[in-house]
Amino acid sequence: MFVLILALLLPLFDSSDDLTVLVSGCKSQKGQIFIALYDDKDEFPIFGKQLMGEIVPLSKKPRHEFTFKKLVHKTYAIAVFHDINSNGKLDRNALGLPLEPYGFSNNARNTFSAPSFSQASFVHGEEQSISISVR
Repeated sequence: MFVLILALLLPLFDSSDDLTVLVSGCKSQKGQIFIALYDDKDEFPIFGKQLMGEIVPLSKKPRHEFTFKKLVHKTYAIAVFHDINSNGKLDRNALGLPLEPYGFSNNARNTFSAPSFSQASFVHGEEQSISISVR
């Protein structure tokens, strides 16, 4: 009987919800969008070290979206880039500056470096959408 009551009450204490990422600002339909979700300030924004990642194909829509399902409620940051040439990496020039459009949650942006985790972080509590503009 106790197990049955516990099973009925557990959904009331669920601490996870969906997070939808809406990406805008892609100037062409070539390539794909890389979306990386981080929960560790020491790994942000290193692509390949993210908690979760997704590749979203481009279409003629002005906005592209992806939903991370059932994310635990806690602090996250997101990094996104438009991989125009579909080579699977953010291309950079000789000085290390990005050649492809990119963006971060909170639309955080620094002039000569990526924003810190604290600048791009947000608390995921309930089902929500995050909008990021790449440039």
